[in-house]
Amino acid sequence: MNQAPRIGSLPSGPLDAISDVAGVTVGHCTLADGDLQTGVTVVRPHAGDPFRERVPAAAAVINGFGKSIGLVQVEELGVLETPIALTNTFSVAAVAQAQIRACIAANPETGRRLPTVNPLVFECNDGYLNDIQRLAITEAHYLQAMAAADVRFEQGSVGAGRGMSSFGLKGGIGTASRCCGKYRVGALVLANYGRPEQLTVAGQVLGDLQPRAETCPEKGSIIMLLATDAPLDARQLRRLALRAGAGLARTGSVFGHGSGDIALAFSTGYTLPQDPLRPMPAVALLHDARLDELFQAAADSTEQAILHALFRAEAVTGRTGHHRAALSDLLKTRP
Repeated sequence: MNQAPRIGSLPSGPLDAISDVAGVTVGHCTLADGDLQTGVTVVRPHAGDPFRERVPAAAAVINGFGKSIGLVQVEELGVLETPIALTNTFSVAAVAQAQIRACIAANPETGRRLPTVNPLVFECNDGYLNDIQRLAITEAHYLQAMAAADVRFEQGSVGAGRGMSSFGLKGGIGTASRCCGKYRVGALVLANYGRPEQLTVAGQVLGDLQPRAETCPEKGSIIMLLATDAPLDARQLRRLALRAGAGLARTGSVFGHGSGDIALAFSTGYTLPQDPLRPMPAVALLHDARLDELFQAAADSTEQAILHALFRAEAVTGRTGHHRAALSDLLKTRP
């Protein structure tokens, strides 16, 4: 098992990535220098300005041990106004400020004649491998990740995933997609969760890969992002986001006390104008009775994205010599 097994029966998009949803792109900025093992990952919902052309979105907080910025307004208004940014816990404020500055640069009246912008930043704690107290992430790193956004992007120990750990192994960034007739669902995860004995790959428990350590509480997190081109409103998107938890559970997670398990779903099927003088779109939403296949796609693509994060990650040695082995390396030596 040197490659991630394929999950489910639904077909994948051509890239098996969140960017199979038309318009979605992903970019990374990676810091890999001794004790600094961290970065930024950005998901752009479309190529335009999301402040002026917002997309519908909703979040599901499965376990709320997290320090994200922007979720309250997403819950209230049901839209995204910036790209989605991922980084380490102590860099949330720096990345949010970078998002605000980028919005002001593109829209100079932001916070004056125009409304203020709602930055959206999610985090996981990479402090085992990364010297998180260095506060190394700056506005330039966010802009670099934005500039790198493309339909093709790396997975594993890159961007925000550089210093992340899962199941006592190297975690990081993973992505996948599934097709549901004419619609697609894509997932991207920042995986930093799970105890070694819980690891489950396609239904097979692999808790014996590492020496059994003393059982300790769950202290990790995972951010799960879902994109779809199906025309859904915020209520339906929240239901879709919740199904990411089904894919997460299949990998062995029990959503532990100290884990921040957050899912967010957005639709590229239509946009909502910031300008109140422009009419709101008349959208024929997908009927609720047709959501089941999208729910299946959300669960399968999330599980697949997590496995891609684990199988694509390379081993990393970081802060004070702390080391995380790669799952693919351990599987090569397994009888």
